[in-house]
Amino acid sequence: MNQASMIALSAFAAAICFRMGLFNIGVEGQYIVGACAGAFFAGAGIVPGPLNILATLVVAMFAGVVWAMIAAILNVTRGVSEVISAIMLNYVALTLAGYLVKNYGERSGYTFTTPKIAPSSQPLGFGLFADAPDIWALAILAVIVGIGYAFLLGWTRFGFDLRTTGESRTAALANGIDPRRMVLVVMAISGAIAGLVWMPSFFGSTHTFGIPEYFQRGLGFTGLAVALLGRNTSLGIGFGSLLFAFLATQSNRLQSVGVARDVVEITQGVVVLMVVIAFEIARRIKVRREQERVARELEPATTGAPA
Repeated sequence: MNQASMIALSAFAAAICFRMGLFNIGVEGQYIVGACAGAFFAGAGIVPGPLNILATLVVAMFAGVVWAMIAAILNVTRGVSEVISAIMLNYVALTLAGYLVKNYGERSGYTFTTPKIAPSSQPLGFGLFADAPDIWALAILAVIVGIGYAFLLGWTRFGFDLRTTGESRTAALANGIDPRRMVLVVMAISGAIAGLVWMPSFFGSTHTFGIPEYFQRGLGFTGLAVALLGRNTSLGIGFGSLLFAFLATQSNRLQSVGVARDVVEITQGVVVLMVVIAFEIARRIKVRREQERVARELEPATTGAPA
């Protein structure tokens, strides 16, 4: 459940861009920047007690938005593909976070980390069973974001504008929608969600940030796969996150009996590939049946027409 919450947040950050026709491969960099900024702020203890949690979430979201807006502005003003700029920004984010932690963090031997958050800012988790490890309290963020994502896309005017722009920017212009503004807004929302990806783990168990000892890389790319697997829907992303989290956590046990971790990664890739192929086949069958139905309806009118 803990791992699934982070994967789901990453998937929602990618999915909202997919619905817009954007490929935000920069989720990885955005959540690294959000985690680093949030960890420094929380460790500084500027805001006391539980309020520190809320303030840190805001800081992490803001950092993710700032990092996402770099790619968005380049796309809107200069026509730079968000794929190219975002994937380069991933490496810049990783290097920047490492530099900040090494030069402004705390050192313990050969390990550099941000200051640990105070015990008063560490929310208690909860367990499903008496002998089960605690589920991080902020894992609930994935549920909140999932509900908000479904409501935004399905029940608001903004969601309609987003889906329209994703289907056809020409149709969006005809309906008075500015595609460039939509790119900026959607990338900002995606960056804000991406900034939250590491927060469940940060407040739940690590309580600090350091690369690579106290940070899990790769969640941004996993989220892209889960968004594709879940067809950019809240329910699909929820099930996909649980599946990928289960495979990831079981990989440690497999390694103990001599099964390489690569087997799990290959399995994840095969699952995504098969689901994408299955949906594409279903889509083509649906289109063909629709064409055949239209042809049957037009056939009597065509045969009865004079030469």
